[in-house]
Amino acid sequence: MEETAKGYIHTLESFGLVDGPGVRFVVFLKGCRMRCQYCHNPDTWTGEGTLRTAKELYEHVRKYRPYWKNNGGITVSGGEPLLQMDFVTEFFSLAKKEGVHTAIDTAGEPFCTDPDYLHRFDKLMFVTDLVILDLKMMDEEAHRKLTGVGNQNILEMARYLSANGKDLWIRHVLVPGLTDSKEDLTQMHQFISELKTVRKVEVLPYHTLGTIKWKELHLEYPLKDVPVPSDEEVRQAEELLHTKEFA
Repeated sequence: MEETAKGYIHTLESFGLVDGPGVRFVVFLKGCRMRCQYCHNPDTWTGEGTLRTAKELYEHVRKYRPYWKNNGGITVSGGEPLLQMDFVTEFFSLAKKEGVHTAIDTAGEPFCTDPDYLHRFDKLMFVTDLVILDLKMMDEEAHRKLTGVGNQNILEMARYLSANGKDLWIRHVLVPGLTDSKEDLTQMHQFISELKTVRKVEVLPYHTLGTIKWKELHLEYPLKDVPVPSDEEVRQAEELLHTKEFA
């Protein structure tokens, strides 16, 4: 493949244990158009980061392959990795030549059904083994209030991936008073149950570890009075989403 794309890198994590199966090397990219009220990486929203070619990045990442063994691999996260789709495609193509498992961690916001976009998206999916999709909420207006954008194209992406046989992990961040309503979680379960390729469903408890970044960026944190969910609240959400069905 002719190398043409360069990517803006935020940070690298050489020993990730929660971003896909096994031990993962996680690449966090810059750029995101969502403005989630609970975002723990607001420093990825804008800015140029470290510029690297796909080959440069892969030559660095592959040094850590002994950690991955037979059940790990590489995950590209963000920010929003679909904003740098061509770069990720080149990067994953290099990985797949060496039989490395690849995963992309996305909120799906850039997805659209424009033919040119779908052509590029399909090229990325050809070299992607797993899509980890963060579903925020089902209600359109509530989703817009929480993130700044609607969710119809995100749900359409999930359907598209299911129809095309792409393995999915679904994640949901549980924020008390915002993303924990019984009605919305029930609707989310109904939606997930219609997808054919979901291999795992996870509830991620909201945390406040990112608040220091908001302060450093001179941004007012919108959820400063929101508590973290209790173990019981997490358990109830897991029951509503039927997470054990995908364990």
